Parts: sequence; structure tokens; C-alpha cells
Amino acid sequence: MQLSFWEIKNWFSNVDFTIVGSGIVGIHCALTLRERFPQAKILILERGVLPQGASTKNAGFACFGSISEIIDDLKSHSEEEVMHLVQKRWAGLQLLRKNVGDSNLDFKPFGGYELFLKEDENLYHECLQKLPFINELLKPLFKTDVFAREMDRFDFKGVHEYLIFNPFEAQIDTGNMMQFLLQKAAAAGILILNQMEVKNHVDTGTKVEIELDQFSFITQKLIFTTNGFAGPLTRNELRPARAQVLITEPIPDLDIRGTFHLDRGYYYFRNFENRILLGGGRNLDFEGETTTELEITEKIQNRLDYLLKEVILPGKTVGVAHRWSGIMGIGNSKRPIIEQLSNNTFCGVRMGGMGVAIGSLVGKELAEIIT
Repeated sequence: MQLSFWEIKNWFSNVDFTIVGSGIVGIHCALTLRERFPQAKILILERGVLPQGASTKNAGFACFGSISEIIDDLKSHSEEEVMHLVQKRWAGLQLLRKNVGDSNLDFKPFGGYELFLKEDENLYHECLQKLPFINELLKPLFKTDVFAREMDRFDFKGVHEYLIFNPFEAQIDTGNMMQFLLQKAAAAGILILNQMEVKNHVDTGTKVEIELDQFSFITQKLIFTTNGFAGPLTRNELRPARAQVLITEPIPDLDIRGTFHLDRGYYYFRNFENRILLGGGRNLDFEGETTTELEITEKIQNRLDYLLKEVILPGKTVGVAHRWSGIMGIGNSKRPIIEQLSNNTFCGVRMGGMGVAIGSLVGKELAEIIT
């Protein structure tokens, strides 16, 4: 592709910072860099028409981990590490609310619930048994109990009689959030170019040469914030994890309000106005869902349909309006990777399925390590 003189001059010359990825992490990184370097030329490259990974495709949960997820994390992380993870997620949610505003997020503090299928007998009793211990673990951060046992008042079917309630969870409107962040970045003089995929890069020690599909240019610093897509470019311990989602047609007299988890967070649902948004099922096919392909599969969608019609809305005829998928970034640790890769390249990746909660803080901390 032949660029004009004007295109080269305005977009691809004297670039101080190039950020790969225009999602939650990338935008917050760019905004923090703008605060630190008011005169800098900041360019964001996005491979998709819209943010390609999970920032515009997630379920809109303002959460920091259900009780079964936290218990599961304690089996592979120390108490201190788990507490630190929850603390980071909680701080990230507060930063997101500050930067975007609750009205722009359409923030709804309905609280969150975890329900347990009848066949999840052992998990159910483990969570009830360890509820006081988890509350004590989190009390230094929240100053009160986070989780409480409540009777199921939603008429779910095939679940145990008690749910575990968390008053600190909320819903957001994912589309509104990202639209506002993109507008805020543009207003700050940050250049955003879509359908630009980085094919290769070379750090010469004093600058970085970036190779795109049809041309190359030079930047002083290169920053990767592409989460699940970042593995080949950053060579980090990171793998993609696809999440599949559906949303129903409007449901008259829907009496479900809140965010809901089941099966250690592998399934999740919420109301959006008078619809049900339901996602998950990666645990049915870990190998098949370790992919960056934005597709849906019959096996997982059939399971979502079953949960919708047999557990969440039993006895109701419900139409599905739309189905989609998004790509998360996970690894052996749930701690995000925020690091310098070479003299002039950096990354903020591996959100561990908690990008809404922790992404804003990762972007901020990433920008703060760049000199």
C-alpha cells in the first residue's frame, strides 16, 4: 500500500508510543501516558473493526471472583496471592468507575449470586463450609463480610436451596463503556487506527521498527495490550481462551436482577434489561476453546441452551436473539503480566478472565513503568 506524504506525516512519523490493542488495557495505558507525556504522539493499532478480544464482547460483569473461584484459586495460589488478586481487581473496578463514570457504564449494583446445580454436591458443601474462612480472608479489604448464604428466590430448577450472595458485584453496559473510552482517547489526541495487524517488530535498541501487513514505520516505544492474542508477539506464558455467549429475546415480566455464577465461574448469566445474557462452557472442551478463532460451537451452545431453558427459566419458551464469542488471555498464574520485554517494548496481558475488573489498573500500571 502506497501511503501519501500527508498520511506518513500525520500518522506514522515521530511516533513516541505505539500501543497494540484498543481494549480496556490499551485505552487506559494510552490515557495514562497522555497524562505523563502531554506532548507525546500516541498511536493505537487495532487489528479489528472494533476491539478484537474481549473488551467489547464480555458479559458486562463488574465482579472480582465468585466464592467457588476464590476457593479454586487457593488450590494453586497462596492466601497472600489470592488476596492480592482480589485487591487488584477491586481497585481496578474503582478506577474504571472513576474514569468512565457510573452513568456512562450504566452501572447497576444489583449484587451477585452463585448457584449450585444438584450434581455439584461436593462443591456446594465446600463453599458453604469455607464461607466464614473466605469472609475472614477478605475482611481487611472490604471491612465486612463479602459472602452470605441466601434462599433461592428466583425459582431456578435443579439447584441447591441456598445461593451465595455478594453485595459488591454489579452490572455494566460493555458497549457503552468501550464507546466512552474510545471517545475519551480521541478527545485526548490519541490516534486510533483499526484493521491494522502487527506482523513483526524489531527493537534496534534506540527505537522499534514495526511491520504491518502492507508497510512499516518506526516508533520509540511499542506496547502490547492484546491479552489473549499476545502470545506469539510477546512470547509470554499465555494462551487464548474463548468464551461463548448468548442473549435472549425480551422476556415479559422477567424477575431476575443481578449477576450469577455457577460451576466455579465456568458459567455466568445476568439480566440485561428484560433479557438473559448467558455465557461460558469452556470447561466442556478446554482444548477446542484454546483458540483465537471468534466462532461458536454446537457442543457449548447446546449446553447454554439447556441451562437457559431447564435451570434459569424452567417452563418458559424463550427465543435466543444472538450468539457470539470473545477471546480471553489466561495462564498458569492469574497474576497479570506487566513487564518490559526489551529496551523499548512492553506488555500488559493475561487478565485471567477478569479484564473488566483489572484491565484499567493494568493499563495504568503498564504506562507507569515506561520511561
